[in-house]
Amino acid sequence: MKPTNYMKEMSWTTFAERVKQTDLVLLPTGACEVYGPHLPLGSDLLVATKLAERVAARVNAIIGPALEVGDSSALDDFPGTITIRPDSYKSYLEDVVKSLIKWGFKRILFINGHAGNVAMINHVSQTLREQPEIRCAQIDCWRFIKAQDHDVVESGEVAHGHAGEVGTSVLMYLYPDLVDPSQFVDELPKQKDLFPEIIKYSRYSTKTDSGTIGCPTLASSKKGEVLVQRSVDRIVQFLHESWEVPHS
Repeated sequence: MKPTNYMKEMSWTTFAERVKQTDLVLLPTGACEVYGPHLPLGSDLLVATKLAERVAARVNAIIGPALEVGDSSALDDFPGTITIRPDSYKSYLEDVVKSLIKWGFKRILFINGHAGNVAMINHVSQTLREQPEIRCAQIDCWRFIKAQDHDVVESGEVAHGHAGEVGTSVLMYLYPDLVDPSQFVDELPKQKDLFPEIIKYSRYSTKTDSGTIGCPTLASSKKGEVLVQRSVDRIVQFLHESWEVPHS
């Protein structure tokens, strides 16, 4: 039987042995929402999952259950978008984490592909601070990737826009068969944000007609490869240097 880092692919006896070797679990989270006409609805989770796979292979971690859908309420006027109420999401996540802790995990790293999940994951993680032996951290994937983009992007301030240059590049590298270049649409926000320092609450359709903000025509698999490799290296560095993960 082929070795796996996915908890869902292990028998209970295999899991019982593996969890003796590591107390680190990675939890991919994402969304099912509009991601331009050229990328799949599950892009956020697809990317988070691949990052988890690459990290787990290097730090002897187990990949726990994926949370496929999150709070995408701001985008739900686009077909296919599914949203989970924050209270429902937090309750589900709390139950998953409680079970993982029961089976011996003490380090929980959320690899979160969707910005709408950040606050909910924060809330759950903060409640776990009452257990000093438990450590939690969150990788907010697209913001994390943005920190690794030096000398890579070409489209300026919209490079990290929804389904733009960066998102498309990453998907072209990780899932080339799920990207449809014939549907690339370069689209800037309908209105310039004159107060970007203020958090506002608007429908996504007021910003874009295609579900894209940015320039996917500038994307490339090579750019995606660089961004993914830098991101994985940085996560592994954090785990080794801050969370004392033994080398596998």
